Amino acid sequence: MSTAAIKFDGVRKTFGRVVAVDRVTFSVPAGSFVGLIGHNGAGKSTCLKMLCGQLRPTEGTVQIAGVDVVAEPLEARRRLGAVPEEPAVYPWLTAREFLELVAEVRGGGDVGEALALAGLGGDADRLIREYSQGMRRRTALAAALLGRPEVLVLDEALNGLDPPSAARVKGVLRAAVDEGRTVLLSTHVVETVEAVADRVVMLAHGRVVADERAEDLGARGLEELFLERLEASHREGFAEGDR
Repeated sequence: MSTAAIKFDGVRKTFGRVVAVDRVTFSVPAGSFVGLIGHNGAGKSTCLKMLCGQLRPTEGTVQIAGVDVVAEPLEARRRLGAVPEEPAVYPWLTAREFLELVAEVRGGGDVGEALALAGLGGDADRLIREYSQGMRRRTALAAALLGRPEVLVLDEALNGLDPPSAARVKGVLRAAVDEGRTVLLSTHVVETVEAVADRVVMLAHGRVVADERAEDLGARGLEELFLERLEASHREGFAEGDR
């Protein structure tokens, strides 16, 4: 059996008495495009922060291509390209300068290729402070693509993008999957996942409530499944609160 590109095993994350993620277990096969969806506060961003090494699980393990992100953080990070919900890009650098800096830190990468893939070739030498929100987000995507990492993780990556920019980003991600790389896209927008993902992992109140292949959803569609599982999760939460 091949090693999963991403694996969460019994992961729990608490902040004091607040349980943000509760016994989350799922794996993402290499070469797949998976949508991680859920309502605001479902635990999506917390899961991604643990995957990227920004948070440490309270319990359980998180792996990237078989590498434990806590035990071997540098090796895990080497295999990962990430675009956070609010990407940090340096406004007083040009996109080219910023990517050259990232490439130096990461140990290499084709800056010209990354700029072209993100559709920034013609604007590469403008200061990032002059960019629109969508262009800044595409700059962060270009940085994540440097070095052609095995796994790409994106948190609400299409937020604030105009339709042409969103279409370009979807195309870049789909091409990465076609090359055998793995994409995990977190979003609360059902339509985004339906348009691009091969598989869907759904969170509600910090727990996995669905893990489905897109082709198995049939006529019911993802939105109907999402609402059904969210309502069931609410009922379960109320039942537990009454115990």
